[in-house]
Amino acid sequence: MQRLFSTFADGWPGAGLLLQRILTATLLFRAEIVNLAGSSLTTLSISQIISSFAGILLLVGLWTPLAGISIAVIELWIAIIHAGDPWISIILATLGATTAMIGPGEWSLDARLYGRRHITT
Repeated sequence: MQRLFSTFADGWPGAGLLLQRILTATLLFRAEIVNLAGSSLTTLSISQIISSFAGILLLVGLWTPLAGISIAVIELWIAIIHAGDPWISIILATLGATTAMIGPGEWSLDARLYGRRHITT
């Protein structure tokens, strides 16, 4: 993880990334719960369950690039396959992709587990 990002943004940029992760996960959970309510188990609902699991990973900031890319791919697939309004899926795909590109920020499990270590003597 450390090789993917040169730094884990702290301060205001880190807070902005935390807010972006919270917003993305909240929108994702809302969209997936609304779509799963009252539906039978299909391939579309399985992809929504996988997307929700990736949203949990994104929310806590664990394996952020993998979670963001999987959200982007699944939501684009849902936007193409689903007959309804595709805009929420397109927005979620964009938010997932940008979070994967930017990184998790300082307030994430990725930063705690894989962040730069300072050597003190």
